Amino acid sequence: MPLQTFRYAACGGANMVLGLTIYYVLINYVFDGETVNFYDIILKSHNAALFVAFCFNFVFGFILNKYVVFTTSLLRGRIQLFRYFLSFFSNLIINYYLLMLFIEVWHIHKFGSQLMATTIIVAISFVTQKYFTFKH
Repeated sequence: MPLQTFRYAACGGANMVLGLTIYYVLINYVFDGETVNFYDIILKSHNAALFVAFCFNFVFGFILNKYVVFTTSLLRGRIQLFRYFLSFFSNLIINYYLLMLFIEVWHIHKFGSQLMATTIIVAISFVTQKYFTFKH
């Protein structure tokens, strides 16, 4: 296994555990199945937990990817950050729709749905990080 792939797996695994832990705590203890009112936006508990967890994952994931995984990238930091935001935002949208499908259509448990969505997102994320965000 190439060192970069190992580092991505280790850092991505740590970031994934952080995101799933935050999601689990929020969905079971903070939001507890209630709708969340954020100014004029009303979110279901699983969507609110997703957005909060993704905020933490954005910061933690960028730092790990920039300084541990893709250290040979010659792109400027602000360009990497912008590209990371684009790929991260697209992953958030994909995750949102996967949760809608799994939870609201197929009626799968919320945390199990997030686990399945995360598995799909990890594969997409590696490709976008390697060939778009932190490319040589």
